[in-house]
Amino acid sequence: MSIDLSLDRIRKLLAHLPPYSRPTIHVAGTNGKGSVCALVSSILSASSPPFVVGRFNSPHLVSVLDCICVANQPVSAEVYSTARQEVERIDRENDVGASNFELLACTALFIFERAAVDIVVLEVGMGGRLDATNAVPDECILVSALTAVDLDHQAFLGNTVEAIAREKAAIARNGKPFVIGPQVHPQVVDVARQTATVAGATVVPPAAVTLAEGSDERGGREFGDMALSGAPPPRAVKVSMACFDEPVLAALPLHGEHQLANLEIAAGIISALIAHPACQRLDHRLQARITPAAVARGIEKTRWPGRLSYHTFTLPSQPSNGRQNAQVTVLADGAHNPASATALADYLSDLLARSPGRPLALTYVLGLSHSPPKTPAQTLGPLFALSERLPQGCQVRIGAALLRFTPPEGMPWVRSVPPSEMRAAIESLVPDPTSGLELWSPSAETAAGADNAVDIFEQALCWAAERQGDREDALVVVAGSLYLVADFYRLLDRLGQAQGIWGAN
Repeated sequence: MSIDLSLDRIRKLLAHLPPYSRPTIHVAGTNGKGSVCALVSSILSASSPPFVVGRFNSPHLVSVLDCICVANQPVSAEVYSTARQEVERIDRENDVGASNFELLACTALFIFERAAVDIVVLEVGMGGRLDATNAVPDECILVSALTAVDLDHQAFLGNTVEAIAREKAAIARNGKPFVIGPQVHPQVVDVARQTATVAGATVVPPAAVTLAEGSDERGGREFGDMALSGAPPPRAVKVSMACFDEPVLAALPLHGEHQLANLEIAAGIISALIAHPACQRLDHRLQARITPAAVARGIEKTRWPGRLSYHTFTLPSQPSNGRQNAQVTVLADGAHNPASATALADYLSDLLARSPGRPLALTYVLGLSHSPPKTPAQTLGPLFALSERLPQGCQVRIGAALLRFTPPEGMPWVRSVPPSEMRAAIESLVPDPTSGLELWSPSAETAAGADNAVDIFEQALCWAAERQGDREDALVVVAGSLYLVADFYRLLDRLGQAQGIWGAN
């Protein structure tokens, strides 16, 4: 089924299910909304006593189960299957013809209602105004928020950031607080504010987040002394929230400058939750439960896989081809559009500029979704302009493995950009034959001999490991699509090295 944005079908579905009544936080945006949802969920879960939080994110990472979390853990296959079958039965018997995403969103709401979770954190799928998640009744919404807006999905949302912002800000509800996050495009703030005001929402600012004294702007206090063999330490941050007299001091484990902006939005949501009269239906003792200490704990415990996530693991030996055990450090990031690719490139350029002077073998493992009018060159451009941004004396050898990803479950419209198209785009971005750029993609024979995309992904990592010289550091960056990042996590799971991806319960 192609994408047909409408609220008619999901409203018809919801009318045949037990009424949805969970207090809900609703988050829209182009980039950062998943991170904001993860931060908010973690803070609420760290409260005393803790809230039982249901969280819905899309698309899924490894399996459809991780779209729907209760208490920060994906629901079980049994819970999901039981709810999904009931939703599909209603869809079938009432001839609704719901899309797969509408069925998924409805399943999530059904699970949260049945589990009687204390609060739901709901991420918009696409856009906002006509997204299935916007069918949640007004009386359930506590706070809505808008993260960074940029060009993406123009075929459905409009060809300008103003048009896209208008669609996304339409989740604002009458009489409820609406948090507008920091924006790259100033006009987004004006459009979002106007849209929210027309809806009758109360526009509230995000919190203010700064790096604590002595903390490095990328890594932490000891960032300059580290090698590229693992994750930089968390950054010490100071979070100023309208609901507290003093700033909250915390360690932020999410990497990248953009995560400071995402934390501003998340903390703004929490502040509105505590202070706005419309949110008092949740618990009149919110301020006693969500203390500064709880906010700090929640920030420090936040996990959001596949967004500047570091993983160091061992590729096992293969006697058949003489390969020895190889330790690999991977930075996995779902950057899939020009804005998020620029954020990744910003992070990498600062990371490499601040690392010790050893040469580096940097290998991208890339896969892209076919998503016109967005082109491969637009998304990949920031990553292959990296060398131009590094200081003199920073020695980096860049290579790239170009892959297809496993087709995501239940999303037949999603397809990979062929490696040949990515290769052509990269060669147009780096036309200098003396650049030393190395490109790898599976041969027809290799592809035919592999059982699935994960097998080929493992071969790409082997190639990346072989690129490292004796006197070089090495870093592998998996990017271009969350669907490709999912293949990386499937490989970790197959190797028995996927423990702790979602964090402790």
